[in-house]
Amino acid sequence: MSQKVILTGDRPTGNLHIGHYFGAVKKRVEMQYDYNTYIIIADVQALTDNFENPDKVRKNVKELALDYLSVGIDPTHSHIFIQSMIPAIAELTVLYSNMVTVSRLYRNPTTKAELGQKKSVFGNDGESITYGFLGYPVSQAADLTAFDCEVCPVGDDQLPHLEQAREIVRKFNHIYGETLKEPEAVLSKTPRIKGLDGNEKMGKSLGNAIFLNDTTEVVSKKIMNALTDPSKIRKDDPANPEICMVYYYHKLLNNPNVENVCNECKKGLRGCVSCKKELIEKMEEFLTPIRNKRKYYEEHPEEVDTILKEGTERANKKAAEVLDRVKKSVKIDYFE
Repeated sequence: MSQKVILTGDRPTGNLHIGHYFGAVKKRVEMQYDYNTYIIIADVQALTDNFENPDKVRKNVKELALDYLSVGIDPTHSHIFIQSMIPAIAELTVLYSNMVTVSRLYRNPTTKAELGQKKSVFGNDGESITYGFLGYPVSQAADLTAFDCEVCPVGDDQLPHLEQAREIVRKFNHIYGETLKEPEAVLSKTPRIKGLDGNEKMGKSLGNAIFLNDTTEVVSKKIMNALTDPSKIRKDDPANPEICMVYYYHKLLNNPNVENVCNECKKGLRGCVSCKKELIEKMEEFLTPIRNKRKYYEEHPEEVDTILKEGTERANKKAAEVLDRVKKSVKIDYFE
């Protein structure tokens, strides 16, 4: 195993969908055998906008773990851990917060975009903005540095947060001496996966996502309602597959028949219903092994608990070592 460390993960706010899988999780599965991999279930960060619904966050910690295990995250190669169980992360967050100005946090492009969304919903007085929300990038910097993360797979939208973490590392090392490792981004080459309705964003709230734990019946219903070329009125009408989400998902799943799908669609030799049924079949081929693996872990919850406990213990040990190093640099290692 490479000595390079990767930190990646998700907030436990819901189950993973195929957008998550093709956009990020598939790459994690591939990379875990070449890197020392830490996968964070970021429950504290989930509370930044779910603080009034702790039951939701608690339930989804286990759901997220099941999703990870079902798609091939290997606990013998990846340390899956729960953020709130790592006290060093909280301490590092407090220490780093002294080094970042409020104005810098407001200038973060991702934060600015999310602030705009919040203000459109709650008004422009800023009363809905919490300290935790504004300081989210500082918390992420603590996540990354707590494990000496060197490589961080991210999407374009998370680059500003990573750059802010890198700024914190550089400033810390400049003041206190070389202590922290500066993480580098590995950008996903997979574009954001579109929803079944053609929306550029896939999500639960939009009702346009296929989740990894969806049943056959649910998947079938969703695909039968997927967006197709609106100009195709009759079965034999030629259509444009490039604006059809059914064709989009045929390509996503690497359907070996995708060339015929495209040609037949253009020539009016393929009806939308039969095309959707073929996609349902391919989607079932993709999801069935994931469902089977998930079913095993659902029937053996003690194994999931052990995996989370052992992953958290390993993460705790590493983060505590980093915190000790940080405290020594800041000269707050009293009674050592």
